[in-house]
Amino acid sequence: MSNQSSPATPQRRTFLMALPLIAFLGLALLFWFRLGSGDPSRIPSALIGRPAPQTLLPPLEGLQADNAPVPGLDPAAFKGKVSLVNVWASWCVPCHDEAPLLTELAKDKRFQLVGINYKDAADNARRFLGRYGNPFGRVGVDANGRASIEWGVYGVPETFVVGREGTIVYKLVGPVTPQNLTTVLMPELEKALKAGS
Repeated sequence: MSNQSSPATPQRRTFLMALPLIAFLGLALLFWFRLGSGDPSRIPSALIGRPAPQTLLPPLEGLQADNAPVPGLDPAAFKGKVSLVNVWASWCVPCHDEAPLLTELAKDKRFQLVGINYKDAADNARRFLGRYGNPFGRVGVDANGRASIEWGVYGVPETFVVGREGTIVYKLVGPVTPQNLTTVLMPELEKALKAGS
């Protein structure tokens, strides 16, 4: 008696060879749907519901409004006011796109607009604000990026809504656009304005 092992059937061999391809396609579809379903501007922030960072930032040198220097960032300025804090830079292309919208937002005097100028040259930052108009009542200079890390910034631009108690209530990753301004940012500002009023 000879002990012969029966060769694998051709169908079984084809299935075994196709198994890695099937697994790869399954994983690719899973990643595709997971990545495609999220809105990158809605990255959750660990700082939501926590006090805004207590970091003092110096003013942008030479920036003036109404013949007076524009003050830097003082966390005490958040108390009692709803604030929109925008992290921006002159070298940031999306910041140029959102600048006219911020100028329009600054006309609403129910909240204050605060700017954090991120890793920028003072001359370039002043030129940027001269080109679009300065929407900010305060501009703090974050020359080394440390304050932005404390704010949990991933990259510029980012915008935060800070409530009257000095607590971060919302974070928008990416530029302010006409769409997210009306559908997300203004509703979040309205909520903050109604809270504690």
